[in-house]
Amino acid sequence: MTTGRASKLLRRPKQVRPAFLELFFDLVFVLTFFRLAERLSENPSWTGAFQTLVLLLAMLHVWFYTARFTDLFDPRHPLIQLLVLSTMFAALLMATAAFEAFDRRGLAFAGVYVAVRVGVLVVGLLVLRGHEGQRNAVRLLFWVGMASVPWIAGAFLHGWARGVLWATAAAVEYVGMALGFSTPRLGPAGTRRRADIVVAEGHLAERYQQFFIVALGAPILLAGLTFAQGSFGVDRSTATLVAFVTTALLWRIYIHRAGALLADAMETVRNPRRVAVLTIYSHVIMVAGIVAIAVGDELVITHPLGHTDPAWIPVILGGPALFLAGRATFEYAVFGRMSKPRVIGALTLVVVTPAMRSVPPLAAATTAALILAGVAVADAVRTRRFPAERPSPPA
Repeated sequence: MTTGRASKLLRRPKQVRPAFLELFFDLVFVLTFFRLAERLSENPSWTGAFQTLVLLLAMLHVWFYTARFTDLFDPRHPLIQLLVLSTMFAALLMATAAFEAFDRRGLAFAGVYVAVRVGVLVVGLLVLRGHEGQRNAVRLLFWVGMASVPWIAGAFLHGWARGVLWATAAAVEYVGMALGFSTPRLGPAGTRRRADIVVAEGHLAERYQQFFIVALGAPILLAGLTFAQGSFGVDRSTATLVAFVTTALLWRIYIHRAGALLADAMETVRNPRRVAVLTIYSHVIMVAGIVAIAVGDELVITHPLGHTDPAWIPVILGGPALFLAGRATFEYAVFGRMSKPRVIGALTLVVVTPAMRSVPPLAAATTAALILAGVAVADAVRTRRFPAERPSPPA
C-alpha cells in the first residue's frame, strides 16, 4: 500500500460522530458482560473473581483497540468494515467460550483472541505501508506477540498454571500501554504528535460514553431476568428496585463533569497519551465493578432476606467500591485531581463491609446504594459551587 492508498482509509479529524458500524460492534459486549457476570455468579469466590477478571481484561483489550482502530481508520470504507465485523465475530466466539475458558474451551478463547489481535495488526501494517502510523503498528505487534506466547501456552495447561500465564499475558499488554509500547529499536510512541494517539478527540470520548452505557446493560439485564424467574413479592420487588436505582446512580456519577468533558481534556492536554492511558485504566476498573454489581444484584434478588453468605459481600459492596475507585481515576485523567466524594465513598464501602455480614443481603445492597447516592448528591453540590469548571488534565 502507498501513502496515498492509506490516506483513503484514514478517518478525517472532522469525522467526530461514531459510525453505525461501531454501535453495532458494541452489541456483542452486551453478551460479553452478561456471560462474565453469569460466570462469576456461578463461582463467587476469590478464584472465580480472579479468573473472571483475566477474561474481562482480554475482552476489554478487544474493545479498546477496535475503538482506537476506528478512530484511525474510516469505518465507512468496505475494508475497514470487514475488519471490524471480523473482530466482532471473534469477540462473539470469545464471549461464548468465556464461561468454560478455564476448563475445556481454553484453547478456543486464547486462540481466537491471539488470532484477531495479530491478524488486525498485520493488516494494519500492510495498509499503513509508507505511512508514519506504521511504526505504531509495529510497536503494538511487538507487545501483542510477547503476550501471545503465555496466552497460547496457558491454553494447554490447567488450573492455576493457566491462570498465572493468562494473567501475565494480560498484564504484558496493559504495561506496554503505560510504556507507550516501547520497542528496542523504535522506542515509545511519541507524545507530541497528536495523530499518533488520537485523530478525533470527540469521537473517542463519545465511544467511551457509549461503551459505558453498554456495560450498564449487564446489571439491568441480569436483574430483570432474575426477577422474572421468581415471585413478584415485596422483598424481591424491593431488591429489584434497589438494583435499578444503583444502576441509575452509576450512570449519574459517571456522566458528571468528567464523563462529559473528556473530549475537551484530550484537546487541551500537551501529552494526550497520558490521558488516553488513564482513561483506559479507569474504564477497566469501572467495568469490573459493574460486572460485580450485576452479580450482586442477582444474588440479592434471589435471596433478599435471611443469611448473607460471606462470599457475597465482596460483590455486593466491592462492586460499587471498584466503580468509585475507577471513577476517581477517571476524574484525575480529566481534572488532574482525585474526587474526594468518590474516594470517601469507596473507603466507606470497605469500612462497613464487616458489619454487612450480619444483615440480610437486601440491607447490604441498600447500604451500597445509599453511599452511591451520597456521592451523587456531593456532585450536585459541587456543581452549584463551581458551575464553570474546565478540564485540567495532568501534565
